[in-house]
Amino acid sequence: MRYLPLTHGDRRAMLEKIGVGSVDALFRDVPAAARDAAFDLPRHAGEIDVERSLKTFACASTPAGDAAFFCGAGAYRHHIPASVDHLIQRSEFLTSYTPYQPEIAQGTLQVLFEFQTQVAQLTGMEVANASLYDGSTASAEGVLMACRLTKRDRIVLSGNLHPHYAETIRTVTEPSGYRIATGTPRPGKPEDIAALIDSETACIVVQNPDVFGTVRDLRPLAEAAHEKGALLIAVFTEAMSLGLIEPPGAMGADIVAGEGQSIGNGLNFGGPYVGLFATHEKFLRQMPGRLAGQTVDADGRRGFVLTLSTREQHIRREKATSNICTNSSLCALAFSIHMTLLGETGLHRLAKINHMRATQLADRLARMPGVDLATPVFFNEFTLKLSKPAADVVDALADKDIIGGVRASRLYPHDPDLANYLIVAATELNTDEDVSAYAAALEEVL
Repeated sequence: MRYLPLTHGDRRAMLEKIGVGSVDALFRDVPAAARDAAFDLPRHAGEIDVERSLKTFACASTPAGDAAFFCGAGAYRHHIPASVDHLIQRSEFLTSYTPYQPEIAQGTLQVLFEFQTQVAQLTGMEVANASLYDGSTASAEGVLMACRLTKRDRIVLSGNLHPHYAETIRTVTEPSGYRIATGTPRPGKPEDIAALIDSETACIVVQNPDVFGTVRDLRPLAEAAHEKGALLIAVFTEAMSLGLIEPPGAMGADIVAGEGQSIGNGLNFGGPYVGLFATHEKFLRQMPGRLAGQTVDADGRRGFVLTLSTREQHIRREKATSNICTNSSLCALAFSIHMTLLGETGLHRLAKINHMRATQLADRLARMPGVDLATPVFFNEFTLKLSKPAADVVDALADKDIIGGVRASRLYPHDPDLANYLIVAATELNTDEDVSAYAAALEEVL
């Protein structure tokens, strides 16, 4: 059955009501390159032929587990215990992961309550919400929250903030008239981002470890921000780092936003992921998303409720802090199960293994001619400066079954100064054999 429910007359009526002359005019804000993109695909085919074609396309890609894998830059390959997938697929979780009737979904609410506790302890903050879509949208929500709290409209972004996160923040804020100042991306070099803070600044957004892997002390930035009446938003893309690095809350952060994919969630072709968000209790009323709370019922029994849900669907629009529709409950559940299995001791031990594996690889590679370690202080991700363009090196390594990392030029296509930089990540899943294979292949390529 063809799904074409609207007649030409229906379309004309809608276009007239909207006030545009054609469908093309309706989509005029979409760049022409995106509207007119040509795809080398047949117009139609039978189901069997489509399956064959898709399998052919899939075989053209190398799965992360089929090669020595050293990619990071925002998405990390970690081991996920089989029990995580088994538990999240139980019907009582899988069919009620969005609690539209929250008082009935007591199990789901209890998990979210425990998840919030874990995130608050992990980040060193007082309260955490029940999750957001992913790290980038959580960061954007943090910026909006900071602007509401300070009643200011100027935002300062670190140059070493992941560019996808920075772009998400711009997409959310610029149409509303917010002003953004951005530092210059430079791997491993001191960034005088505090110099950009003035009396009109609402917040400063800094990633730790940053997109190039560098770990920094956030205290000086927190002090500089607070002196000007601004808030510090600490962002992270590698949740595993919080098992070893001092939490942002202990270094003066006012809002913490980041990606929780590393714990309990696989790479999954880029999603769905789980955004983590935490702040101080005094800012609770301006926190976006949902908050599960603990209470007692009329009979004195322990129970759970949605204590806070400041979204348009639940309260008056003018009072809403966000128009986000839901939280990533199933991914948050996977995060919480994995975190529970690890415990504090297990997380710390796993984080140490990650750091050890990364330092082992960095030490090995940095001894080679044509390789400089640009980020000497890191967790499990670092940046190399190579003697030739990183794009060529990545392609040559791929031919040797080594997924060697993310070239900085992919993230910063318009910055020629970063053409020779390669961002490399190592986790507990990389073996001694992987490290040796990488070193041998890179030496040959260079």
